[in-house]
Amino acid sequence: MDVKTAVKAIRKGEPASVYLLYGTEKYSIKQFTDILKEQLIEEEHRDFAMASYDTAETPIEQIIEEAETVPFLVPRKLIFVRDQNLFTAGKDTKIEHKIETLITYLDNPVDYSILVFLVQGEKLDERKKIVKTTKSKATVLSFGPIHGEELTSWLVKQAASRKVTMGQEAAETLIQRAGTSLQTLSAEVDKLCLYAGEGGTLSKVNVEDLVARNTEQNIFAMVEDIANLRLGKALDIFYELLKQKEEPIKIAALISRQFRIILQVKELGAQSYSQQQIASQLGLHPYAVKIAGEQSKKFPADRLRFILKSLADLDYQMKTGAIDKVLGLELFLLRLGSHS
Repeated sequence: MDVKTAVKAIRKGEPASVYLLYGTEKYSIKQFTDILKEQLIEEEHRDFAMASYDTAETPIEQIIEEAETVPFLVPRKLIFVRDQNLFTAGKDTKIEHKIETLITYLDNPVDYSILVFLVQGEKLDERKKIVKTTKSKATVLSFGPIHGEELTSWLVKQAASRKVTMGQEAAETLIQRAGTSLQTLSAEVDKLCLYAGEGGTLSKVNVEDLVARNTEQNIFAMVEDIANLRLGKALDIFYELLKQKEEPIKIAALISRQFRIILQVKELGAQSYSQQQIASQLGLHPYAVKIAGEQSKKFPADRLRFILKSLADLDYQMKTGAIDKVLGLELFLLRLGSHS
């Protein structure tokens, strides 16, 4: 079952007895849990019809006991369970869990409790018996990053829900400036829609005027400027980061990270990996892989390795005081621009 189908069932008053939600997109997970609360528990009942637990602090058998306890004065209970141990390859905690209690419960869950596991991890540990059992007996939903046209469509819909028109170009510009975190993007859409007003329209220029690039996006832009021999623009971004009180060592580390990603994407692309496969292999958002892929065309692999070695040398010099941090980065950028 996918998320949309699960939401439809909840809205129809047909929720599952047990949910397992996992993935990196916390904003989407929160949206789903908010729907569960709104659709299944009356607002005046939420103080005593909902409970929250963490498997790092509470044994699973105690949580199952709570689920099996008949609710008082309400038709059903909603129980949220945070977990980073039972369903993933996470570190063992000091708490001992009787996993068989959960396996037995999954065979015959009560109809007056909705048990929702919130797993803090990108993937489940498929080797575990409890994961296999939960997948066969419960509703397991993955919340990964959305990307490409799906992400721009999401932004357009977010603006439309606030009665503001956002074009494709404006949505793409917003992603370029704010990144791909749904939580960050949603906050930026709120701000932009307040500016546009009900019935208004948002353009690319509006986004550029109102949304400041975050540090990571500034690094993306800086590397893009270097690749295209726009050295003046690259230095402008560097000075802007310094004005924002960013540490030169941190800036150098982020530049190094971006060039490392570019090299990895170049090497995996040469092995015929798809963009999606590369994103999965490197644990990156597909949008970041797309940008790195475009940038990788501007640099030979040997050049990228040389840049990474130069950055490692610069990092050592800055940390040991062998060179002034700002001057060191300026010289690095100047040399890089002159050889790109």
